[in-house]
Amino acid sequence: MTHLHPDRLFPASEPAKAIARELYPEVRDLPLICPHGHTDPSWFADNGRFSDPAALFLTPDHYVLRMLRSRGLSYDDLGVPRKDGKPVAKGRDAWRLFAANYYLFAGTPSKTWVDHSLNWAFGIEEELSPETADAIYDTIDAALATPELLPHALLDRARVEVIATTEFALDPLVHHQKMEQDGTIGRIRTTYRPDDVTDPSRAAIVENLQKFGEITGENITTWSGLINAHRNRREFFRRFGAVATDHGVPTANTADLSAPEKQALLDKVLSGRHDADDAELFRAQMMTEMALLSVEDGMVMQMHAGSRRNTDPLLMAERGTDLGADIPGTTDYVNGLKALLSRCGNEPNLRLITFVLDETTYARELAPMAGYWPSLMIGPPWWFHDSPQGIRRYLDQVVETAGFYNLAGFNDDTRALLSIPARHDVWRREVCGFLGRWVGENRITKSTARDVARHLSYQAAKDAYRIK
Repeated sequence: MTHLHPDRLFPASEPAKAIARELYPEVRDLPLICPHGHTDPSWFADNGRFSDPAALFLTPDHYVLRMLRSRGLSYDDLGVPRKDGKPVAKGRDAWRLFAANYYLFAGTPSKTWVDHSLNWAFGIEEELSPETADAIYDTIDAALATPELLPHALLDRARVEVIATTEFALDPLVHHQKMEQDGTIGRIRTTYRPDDVTDPSRAAIVENLQKFGEITGENITTWSGLINAHRNRREFFRRFGAVATDHGVPTANTADLSAPEKQALLDKVLSGRHDADDAELFRAQMMTEMALLSVEDGMVMQMHAGSRRNTDPLLMAERGTDLGADIPGTTDYVNGLKALLSRCGNEPNLRLITFVLDETTYARELAPMAGYWPSLMIGPPWWFHDSPQGIRRYLDQVVETAGFYNLAGFNDDTRALLSIPARHDVWRREVCGFLGRWVGENRITKSTARDVARHLSYQAAKDAYRIK
C-alpha cells in the first residue's frame, strides 16, 4: 500500500475535511498551466532520455541540494558538476547518499514533492531510504529507457497544456528554434528575462550590453537605442511563444528619470565606472522602461523581488549559480513601485505580477496594492513559500483584501520536471482545504467554493498571463 494518504494536506477537522475532499476531485485532473519556470528547453527540443535518477531528482533541484549542504554533505559526493571539470560522484553513488539522508527532509515540501513524483511517475509505493535506495534506483533507471518517460510523454501524462521556460536576453533560443521547426512552440514557450543586460552588478555587463547591440542591430550607447534593442529582442522572443517577461531584482525599486539623467547613467555603466548605487538606479529605471514596453506590446511583466542570490562566493566560483545559496531579503513594494505606477499604473494594457519572499508584505502591501491598481496582480507563493504552510499563510493574508480574482493562480517555478505535477497537486489540495474551512464557517457557499477552486487551479493562470 502506498504511504501517500489520499487526504494528505486536507484540514484535520470536520466539516472542512469533508468539504475539501468533495472539492478536490473537481480540480485534481484539470490541465496544468505552467506559465513560469526554469525547466531546461533542451529536454523538450531533443526529447531524449534522462541519464539517471540522480540527474532527474537530485542535481537540478536546489531545494534538495541546499538541505543536504546544510548538513555538511559535499556537492562533489552529490554529483554536482564543477567548473574545473574534476570528477564528481556518479549517479548511483549520489543517489545512495541522497537516500541515506532522506530523513532530513521530513516536514519539508521537498519530501512531499519527491514522494508524489516517485509514486506518480514510477508507481513506487515504498519510501526512499538506505534500504530501498538501490531497488528504487533500478526501477527508475529501467523506466527511463521507455518512451513513457521521455519529456514530451511526461508532459502528456501530466496534462500540461502550456509550459514556459525562462531565457536571458542574449540567449539565441536554439532549442526553441528547433521546437518551432517541430511544431511544439505554443505548448512550450520561452520567457524574456533581460537581467543579463539590465543588471549592472553583473561582472560582464559592459560586454553583455555590447553584444546586445550587435545581435539587435541597435546603438545601445544611446538610451533610445538601448530601449529599441529591448523592443527588438522582445519581438524575437514572442516569435517563440513568449507572453511574459521576468525580472529577478534584489529590490522592488523603480525610477522615472529625465532623458539627460538616463543617458548619463548609461554612459557611466558602459564605461565601467558605476558603483552599487548606480547599479540600483539603473535597475530601477529599467523596470519602468520594461513596464512601458509592456504597455506597447502587451507582454505580461513579472517582478521577482527580494532574493539575495548566490551568497556563497566559494560555491559560485567552484560550480556556478542557482545551487541553493540564495536567501530571502526584506522588500518594500509600496515605495519601490511608486515611480512605475505613477508613470503607467493606469494603463489598461499593463499587467504586472508581483512575487515576494518577504511574507510581511502580503497583507500590508501586495494585497492592498492589487486590491486597487488594475494593472497589478499578486503572484503565487514563491520559492521558500510554495509549501503547504506557505500557501496557507498566503491565502490567509491576501484574500480578504485582494479577493480571489486578483491572484495569478499558480506556477511551479521549478527546474525539476517531475516535481511539476506534485507542486500543482499541493496547490490544489491547499486551495480546497482553504475553501473547505471557509464553507464550514459559512463565509462562502459550496457553489462559490467550486467556482473559485477551478479558477485558482486552472483559469486564473491563463487569464493572468493572457494565454489564449
